[in-house]
Amino acid sequence: MGILNIGTQALQANLVALQTTGNNIANANTTGYSREQVIMQAAPDQYFGSGYIGEGVGVQTVQRQYDTFLGQQATATSAVAASDQQHSTQLQSLQAIFQGGTSDVGQSISDMLNAFSGVASTPADLTARTVALTSVNETAARIQQMSQSLDQLQAGVTQPLNQMITNINTLANNIAQVNQQIAAAPGGSAQPDNTLLDKRDNLINQLNQLIQTTQIPASDGTVGVFVGGSQALVLGSAVSPLSVTTDSFGDPSKSEIAINRSGTLVPLAESALGGGQVAGLLKFQNVDLTNARNLLGRLTMATTTAMNTQQNLGLDMNGNPGADLFAPATFNNQNILSATTNAGTGSLGMSISDVTKFQPSDYQVQFTSPTTGNVIRLTDGTVTAFPQTPPTAAPVLATVDGLNISLAGGTPAAGDSFLLKPFNTAASNVQSEFSSPRSLAVASPVAVTAGATNQGSLTVSNLSSVNLATPIDNYSVQFSVVAGATTYNIVDNTTATTVVTGATYTPGQAITWAPAGTPGWSLTLTGAAANGDTMTVEPNPYPTQDGGNAKAIANLRDTPMFDGAALTDGYAAAIAQVGIWAQTASYSATVSTNLATNASSASNAVSGVNLDEEASKLLQYQQAYQAASKMIQIAQSIFTTLMQNLQ
Repeated sequence: MGILNIGTQALQANLVALQTTGNNIANANTTGYSREQVIMQAAPDQYFGSGYIGEGVGVQTVQRQYDTFLGQQATATSAVAASDQQHSTQLQSLQAIFQGGTSDVGQSISDMLNAFSGVASTPADLTARTVALTSVNETAARIQQMSQSLDQLQAGVTQPLNQMITNINTLANNIAQVNQQIAAAPGGSAQPDNTLLDKRDNLINQLNQLIQTTQIPASDGTVGVFVGGSQALVLGSAVSPLSVTTDSFGDPSKSEIAINRSGTLVPLAESALGGGQVAGLLKFQNVDLTNARNLLGRLTMATTTAMNTQQNLGLDMNGNPGADLFAPATFNNQNILSATTNAGTGSLGMSISDVTKFQPSDYQVQFTSPTTGNVIRLTDGTVTAFPQTPPTAAPVLATVDGLNISLAGGTPAAGDSFLLKPFNTAASNVQSEFSSPRSLAVASPVAVTAGATNQGSLTVSNLSSVNLATPIDNYSVQFSVVAGATTYNIVDNTTATTVVTGATYTPGQAITWAPAGTPGWSLTLTGAAANGDTMTVEPNPYPTQDGGNAKAIANLRDTPMFDGAALTDGYAAAIAQVGIWAQTASYSATVSTNLATNASSASNAVSGVNLDEEASKLLQYQQAYQAASKMIQIAQSIFTTLMQNLQ
């Protein structure tokens, strides 16, 4: 080919190398840029009889320095980090709502119960009664304020979630456009445009900050982008957009992500979303925020129901049974949701059976037949089958965690499902019921009198009414001590009838006479009884001067209520639970961020531009270019000399 052509090829090849190196230097700080390298190859040698002689150099391609494995690993880890960071940020906001201190809900509940202790000491003092009512109002107000803060946090999740889905669809469309440009480029899939590849990878990285994806390359150079495990978001130049929907129960407090398949919305399983900010937001909204509402709702419903129940067992200053202190808990269509796929006509109802057994959870009821099925506690998956053993009385299907779940009407079909949210509206609906201090039912309707001839050390620890109604009969508890064993009989003095015989007396254990549906009482004594001792329980002759029921209300503070913890410890337990969630999320965010940083560094070590390295290459190619120029100059000189000699 000749030295002139070899020099010309070398000049051109090194010029391309210089241009590529300069391009690397220019884009050293360009986001998503991958370093390029000129791949040169020797031209085929020419045979000249006794051997081969070199024919110069050519540029094979300008290659993008990119490791697919490292790049995908960096993308995946950054998606997980984005999810964990979003989740942690939201939980920190939730933790800020569940704060302790002198103005928190827990302190308000303690102050309220302490106020009733004051009323128990001076039951006729209207000022003490007014203080107690004020504390009831204050407790309701603080609970409502917390509920409103949770509502604001919910709104602060919904709006960004919708915006993220819009951004996802925009990025998906942009990726599809780049796919189309790559497929139509002159080089095709064999020699793709490096700038387009960088642009597409950068778009995919941005997309993974919002929702984790997997990518599968096609033979035409395009890339398929999949979400939710196997759902195609982008295939070539076609896009299936995402949208925010509600779940199968239409629960307004929860969201699902669905993909549009030819006009049909296909929900994406939340567990399959992987990473990305959307996954972090959904996890917070659908799990943590729901659980937080249930914690506050359980505290509210248990406290207000227990206080209402005890208030109803007392007498006010007019001698009337007490009315509710708080608006009673009710369950409506916000608490009981039917699946949109239900085929039957059945509807469910709920009622409270035992406030001390509440669990802060939602429940799903699944029917396997019109009369059988399962109740699933959603926080931990605990299953309770119905009919229960022993069976419940119709229409109650099952009694679970202090709740009666009943068939309210119609006939369910096999496969029907219902979502129960018993605590969803408890905090938002809480309010005090009245404001008259005279209406506080602080008096016990029953009084106890020790026998005049008692010889033992019996002391009254507690006396309360059960199933309040008037009139209450006069009863005597008569003790017998034989061979060191103490027993008692209960005698209805009105009818001269012994209603309980030979029961064992245990100090501190309640002696109760309360047949279902009839007026009754519960008496707790301490100390030892002597043979023949008696305690008389009778209607309270001085209700306006008695504070027995106020004392019973105040004593609720020590009632085992929340997983065995006392009522006044309920809010502290909720704070601790939210704190654990926040701490765990913060740790996860730290770990995943470190992993993402390391993966990104590994990818950048291959794709990133090192200015020192490029500067040395610049000198290398400059020298090669100058040498090629010198080669052409020598070839020209030889040619000139040759022409002169031929003349």
